[in-house]
Amino acid sequence: MEIKSNLVKDLRERTGAGMMDCKKALEESAGDIEKAIEFLRIRGLSKAAKKAGRETSEGLVVSYIHPGNRIGVLLEVNCETDFVARTDDFQNLVKNLAMHIAAAAPLGVTRDDISGDLIAKEKEVFKAQALEEGKPAAVVDKIVTGRMDKFFAESALMDQIYVKDNDKKVADLVNEAIAKLGENIKVARFARFQLGQ
Repeated sequence: MEIKSNLVKDLRERTGAGMMDCKKALEESAGDIEKAIEFLRIRGLSKAAKKAGRETSEGLVVSYIHPGNRIGVLLEVNCETDFVARTDDFQNLVKNLAMHIAAAAPLGVTRDDISGDLIAKEKEVFKAQALEEGKPAAVVDKIVTGRMDKFFAESALMDQIYVKDNDKKVADLVNEAIAKLGENIKVARFARFQLGQ
């Protein structure tokens, strides 16, 4: 099947992937643009997984003050080289992550960064709620696990739904940038300040 250049251009504009990657994705998906997008996402995730062990000693520290001057974020995102850190794509990623943090108020970068005391307290509350609702003791642990997954999805930055695109998580956004820029990228740390808190 011959893939028309306007289809490749459209896919490239929608995904930011390279021209040859877009052409291959369209060939693999018989010209179906939605399937091609999924193909590129899967391929991007596998590329990101291969790069995960590589050292990230460069990057950026950015500050973001939300309009109204009531919320501010200081964020460090690392990559492998200074060259990538200076690209518009990387800088836009970092800026978008800072805005997301301001809006979504995560408690840590990953689940591991959330206080063990807070996790234990949440588990106790969820267990007490399940028992109060009259759930059988045999299923209480499964209920607690499900509610903890929801808690992490709301509290851990990498598990959160990205505020600018509800179809992807923040981890997906970072993995797409890894695939596009060809380097390992890690959100190192952040601090979020809110007036009066």
